[in-house]
Amino acid sequence: MRVLFVVMATTLAVVVASSVFAGPWALSVDANLTLTQNAYSDNWAGGEAGALSWTFNSNSLAEKQLHPKLHTKNTLKLFFGQTHSQDRETKIWAKPVKSSDLVDFETVWRFTLGGFVDPFGSGRVETQFLDASDPAKERMFNPVTFTESFGVAKVLIKQEKREWTTRLGGGLRQHLNKEVLDILTNKRQTVTSNDGGLLFVSDFHTPMARERITFTSKLSLFQALFYSEADKLKGQVNEDYWKSLDVNWENTFTASISKFLMVNLYVQLLYDREIARGGRFKQTLSLGLTYKLI
Repeated sequence: MRVLFVVMATTLAVVVASSVFAGPWALSVDANLTLTQNAYSDNWAGGEAGALSWTFNSNSLAEKQLHPKLHTKNTLKLFFGQTHSQDRETKIWAKPVKSSDLVDFETVWRFTLGGFVDPFGSGRVETQFLDASDPAKERMFNPVTFTESFGVAKVLIKQEKREWTTRLGGGLRQHLNKEVLDILTNKRQTVTSNDGGLLFVSDFHTPMARERITFTSKLSLFQALFYSEADKLKGQVNEDYWKSLDVNWENTFTASISKFLMVNLYVQLLYDREIARGGRFKQTLSLGLTYKLI
């Protein structure tokens, strides 16, 4: 958590210090809420049951050229959703089940020195609001992954509403899992690990269909070169899983039907062999209310 504090405090200091320079911040906050509900009377024939699903999504951006030689870009993604369902026989509503959950903050500082590539440094925090993986204990903001990276960045496209940037460099990650139950001692403890290696990130954003649709894509590749728990895994089937390439590819299509009505399609492809030997896929299609705060 000290790493998180340092990242947040440093970003806040840069934001405050930047107020002395001319030029406004490029700020954007898009939030949308989707809701699906159905209900049936007690004498309804067919065995249907009531259900309620809701999802909240928010994407925020704060970007500015702080100095002729220093640019900062800060992004925050917040997703959370639940599904409530009713028992077909008793009509009793079950405990809600989480359908979407993400807290993702990243800050990137790029030194614009006028060369072919720009040096950069970045920090990222990834977690979730509610960890429901343990039926005996729900944990808030768990697990947490901190990532610090440094290297070179290249702006391939920079237009008013279209941008494509890439980053390549070294990365360090710290993984924190709170109050994990040890089945041997029946006690809970915080489990930590860290790894480091090479990191590649591609960020792309563009309008489509006369700017009524926006497409955002983020590809992150991480190749670990060392892992703090490698010695403990020797002799096990999964002793080399940490050496596999980690892939996180997020794609979002947002279509504005009207000022307050939108369609959002989110597709994510994940590969982390330490979690699953095959790739993982997530797709969310939602129609609901949206509001651009800034």
